[in-house]
Amino acid sequence: MTGHPGFGALLARLSDLRKLGISNLSEQAGVTESELQAVLDGAVPRPPLLRRLAPALNLHTADLFVIAGMAVADELAPFDRKASSQIPSLAGYATALPPDRRRQLRQLAQSLPRHNRIQPTPPPPAHEQYQPSHGALLVHMLGNRNLNWTASAKTLYHLTGRLLAAATIGAIGHGRKEITPGLLADFATLLGIPTRDLAALTGIEPPDQTPPQNPAAADVAELIWDIRHLTAAQVQHISDKAKALQPD
Repeated sequence: MTGHPGFGALLARLSDLRKLGISNLSEQAGVTESELQAVLDGAVPRPPLLRRLAPALNLHTADLFVIAGMAVADELAPFDRKASSQIPSLAGYATALPPDRRRQLRQLAQSLPRHNRIQPTPPPPAHEQYQPSHGALLVHMLGNRNLNWTASAKTLYHLTGRLLAAATIGAIGHGRKEITPGLLADFATLLGIPTRDLAALTGIEPPDQTPPQNPAAADVAELIWDIRHLTAAQVQHISDKAKALQPD
């Protein structure tokens, strides 16, 4: 489970997946080919480079920081860790809604005011600090969505029906739990990232038969991303709205 490749190798895999040569990627990201080549050859990427590469690769900037093994900048990190506990119930309510009502929730989330961060983002607790591995990559990206171990396990169940213990999420992060092709696909659903992208990043083969995308799960994954900059009270407000919108 350890021996995770460096960022240069992962960038090459993502570029190949998107059929982007160095010249195309350089042009789309607005960076020089020489800087890209240096990173592909093993140089540590600079944060401004990652910020330019992320949209060119169709990735969230915070996720590309994680892929590069770098600390996520404060302005990209979830705002209120206490909101994590509100996410599973919101996901449960939202997945039961018809598409138009899920859209209402996303519009509500996007309309709420953002608060300025007063204090720097605190470091993760010791048990959430991982050595580089495929599992650490996945669990760090869950953290970008304000999903701790417990919230990840509960929300994964709502979106995929897979039942895992919170401690199993931790074991994945620490490289002690094997990531099967099916589990990789379920993580892709929870993260809102294509399975093929996670396969390229981890080297884990995707399932032979990938089930059709669940539109409700895809919408909820996007909603989870929308709310990462909100307070716990704001997320609770959205969850209450989702509950009130339940079909009769």
